[in-house]
Amino acid sequence: RSTCRMSNVLAEKWSVTKPAVQSSGGVVTSQHYLASEVGARVLAQGGNAMDAAVATSFALGVVEPWMSGLGGCAFMVTYSAAHDKTYVLESGVRAPLAIDPADYPLSTGFDSDLFNWPGVFENRNVMGPWSVAVPGLVAGLDAVVERFATWGWSDLIAPAIELAERGLRVDWYSSLKIASAARDLSRFPSSKALFLADGQAPVGEWGGPLPVIDLKALHHTLQRLAVEGAESFYRGSLAEDIVRDASLLGMKLGVDDLKSYTPVLHAVDGFSYRDVTVNSATGLSAGPTLQHALGLLEQNISGPPTAPDGQLYGAYAAAMNEAYAERLCGFGDSPEGAIPSCTTHLNVVDREGNVVALTQTLLSLFGSKVVLPDTGILMNNGMMWFDPTPDRANSIAPGKRPLSNMCPVIMCDRVGRRTAIGASGGRRIMSAVLQLLSFLADCQMTVHDAIHQPRIDVSGGTDITVDTLLDPDIVEFLSRHYSVITIPQGVYPSMYACPGIAQFDPHTGNSTGAAFVMSPVAAAVGAD
Repeated sequence: RSTCRMSNVLAEKWSVTKPAVQSSGGVVTSQHYLASEVGARVLAQGGNAMDAAVATSFALGVVEPWMSGLGGCAFMVTYSAAHDKTYVLESGVRAPLAIDPADYPLSTGFDSDLFNWPGVFENRNVMGPWSVAVPGLVAGLDAVVERFATWGWSDLIAPAIELAERGLRVDWYSSLKIASAARDLSRFPSSKALFLADGQAPVGEWGGPLPVIDLKALHHTLQRLAVEGAESFYRGSLAEDIVRDASLLGMKLGVDDLKSYTPVLHAVDGFSYRDVTVNSATGLSAGPTLQHALGLLEQNISGPPTAPDGQLYGAYAAAMNEAYAERLCGFGDSPEGAIPSCTTHLNVVDREGNVVALTQTLLSLFGSKVVLPDTGILMNNGMMWFDPTPDRANSIAPGKRPLSNMCPVIMCDRVGRRTAIGASGGRRIMSAVLQLLSFLADCQMTVHDAIHQPRIDVSGGTDITVDTLLDPDIVEFLSRHYSVITIPQGVYPSMYACPGIAQFDPHTGNSTGAAFVMSPVAAAVGAD
């Protein structure tokens, strides 16, 4: 029996637009305007898209610490105009070698976070020292710099160092983010000291200056990283300090975990969807599921659709439901890694036609909720990505890689335009990326129209979530076939993925970028 019901979420009635940005010098989109501005300055000063992406990535870890940072991981897709090839970076987390699955016994109910896994004793896989996995972001960015960058490592970290020296200026949105996690952050002394200095989330006085969180420990760590290089983070003095910090807090992270960590950077050929080529993240990302879902979508809609109608949205729902059923049952890694191949996202295109789509994450909001006190690094909760049920493809094991939801994409269309697409939002990511790709490829929408087109969310549950701005006829069509919940897009809580798009047109040499509409800080910034 299919139903349609309104959520009990109360929301203000807003009509919000965020115009796409066009530029002849390249464009950067990210979930924080300060980070986008960093990337745009790199482009304006002659750096390429890969330089700008790395600088933006480090900056995001400072200005948006609840989403990503040095203690997290990433997947990236990049097109190199010089090589006329597309490459994928896999630098996800890995379970520490000292992890024992028996330390994560099942309890009752379901986990307290994004994935609705069976509950684990003390919520160990979701929060606190037991939830931390080996971080991969720094190693991944280092691989990108070594392969593609025209700027030096220290120069690319310099903007993040400057931002960290200024401290985290806490506007209303930052206050909201910190307050939403305050109960959990307060459980860990180092995190409480950093984010809840007086026991409460910092809030500015009406008409007064913004409060500032002192990031001196992270500032010092970034300075060391700039001078000593990524090698120090994994095999040098910085690694020793990270492990000492981690051990004092009860984490399983050891010297050998960091020493043995290696990202994967390899060329890909992509796959076809109708008459476009799609290059998505590989390995234990959502990329393979996206490819499966697009294949199903192509089968379900015999000819290219021309408008986003009920039939098309119904085809989205059917394809994603089937693809997610396979994903959640059969995908995972072996401890030897012998399988082929809440978060933030940034896109970059430059004037030469290089393109980057980079998704990076701490997993949950504020990751594990644990800050390493001496280094100031907020650590991921990567153990949450594993299914805690034993003897499954994605079950916990020492040294194993978990299945992630990151899904950065670069699409090349019939006239040669290359478009970077990605999003944050856990299991909601792939659903958003698929629809944006279809809006652009099937419905021939502009970047501006695609980012503003209402979406649905289908991410493995029994219901599908529908934006209240979607045409009522489409909602009625979907409700005849599915259990539908209508929920508006909003700032908080965020019930949909938070996407961004950047596109390069080789015929005009112009770039177009669009950031997540409902975020008060996400921005596309041109390099003119």
